[in-house]
Amino acid sequence: MSRIGKKPVAVPQGVTVTIEERTVKVKGPKGELQCQLVELVDVKLDGQEVVLSPCDDSQLARSAWGLSRTLVANMVTGVTDGFSKTLEINGVGYRAAVQGSGLQLNLGYSHNVVYQIPGDIKIETPKPTEIVVSGIDKQRVGQVAAEIRAWRKPEPYKGKGIKYVDEYIFRKEGKKK
Repeated sequence: MSRIGKKPVAVPQGVTVTIEERTVKVKGPKGELQCQLVELVDVKLDGQEVVLSPCDDSQLARSAWGLSRTLVANMVTGVTDGFSKTLEINGVGYRAAVQGSGLQLNLGYSHNVVYQIPGDIKIETPKPTEIVVSGIDKQRVGQVAAEIRAWRKPEPYKGKGIKYVDEYIFRKEGKKK
């Protein structure tokens, strides 16, 4: 039995959930999201809760049960509170700034990197060495943060690069003579 799948997803005030066959649509104060669930999971609206259950007792159905419940819970959280990831830039001369619809990054290359900001994502730079990526879709926020981080991953010797705020970089000692 899935411990996560057993829990129903509570629908807060101001959020509407509609279920049409396998498509779950969630609408709230921050926007609207929808997700197509697999056929191995049954989903139904029970008052102010979304209840999911597996169609049969197979291993695959029970695995999809917990995943589907988490996807629905993330949609509900996204349209009420939203998600955000904070990136930190370390390195001499490394900085970031939002200009128009792009994020301009100075990362030690011979040219500036311009990352085009997707329409459903909001990027802010409160400090030149800090980037805050936010939006309502958890997967998109994580993907955009990973794409920005991929421009200059943190290296283990000096710690230069772009890292998540809560990420620990294992530091290595330099070569000894």
